[in-house]
Amino acid sequence: MLLGSQLRRLREARGITREAAGYSIRASESKISRMELGRVSFKTRDVEDLLTLYGITDEAERISLLSLAKEANVAGWWHSYSDVLPSWFPTYVGLEGAASLIRAYEVQFVHGLLQTEAYARAVVRRGMKGASEADVERRVALRLERQKYLVNENAPDFHIVLDEAALRRPYGDREVMREQLQHLIEVSEHPNVRLQIMPFGFGGHSGESGAFTVLSFPESDLSDVVYLEQLTSALYLDKAEDVAQYEKALKELQQDSPGPDESRDLLRGLLQLS
Repeated sequence: MLLGSQLRRLREARGITREAAGYSIRASESKISRMELGRVSFKTRDVEDLLTLYGITDEAERISLLSLAKEANVAGWWHSYSDVLPSWFPTYVGLEGAASLIRAYEVQFVHGLLQTEAYARAVVRRGMKGASEADVERRVALRLERQKYLVNENAPDFHIVLDEAALRRPYGDREVMREQLQHLIEVSEHPNVRLQIMPFGFGGHSGESGAFTVLSFPESDLSDVVYLEQLTSALYLDKAEDVAQYEKALKELQQDSPGPDESRDLLRGLLQLS
């Protein structure tokens, strides 16, 4: 994504269209678009030709960008789980790992970064009906590996609004749900986690379109990305007007939901009832 955004900046600075850029590397306009969004791997020859087209002759700058291209092609740790992942999800895992701020709204179940192992196993089994136990365990292992993002040295800030529906819909037995509620109480105390609950009592709210995630990155060249998961695919939105609508909805959800302290009290109340 970082390389793609820099290539887009260089192209626009020279007033070159995506179509013209694609022609220069024997590719289509859509290929250039995918490259600039960081959705495809980079061939060294293509990057070299684009840099020449964009007038980048300084050797140091060329070497820097070509080195970035090599880094961009290195498979992430999640690549080894590709056999049990839907085709669109590895992209999300990569974006999630690069983000400095993750904001999300969930309504169906607890967000993957906050699931206990037992709860995650129940969710995966429900979503992978007919899968072997080995495949279920590999998907659970990936989910637990992702959770290390929240506690590592460069952990992102994570702001999550959970609909009360996600807490009342059981995945697993009573003990699984009790453990999950207790885990949410504990993880909500982490300094980089802001957890809010949207209660049933509020009524209609701005999350009416369903779950979504907004990812923000430390590099100023990178635009925010909205992730929308569907039944057979996923959408990645990065147009400013689209992102702005989701950020507005999320801001309203945060304003309308009880704060973190009150949300913890709500979790404790649900724990006592479970």
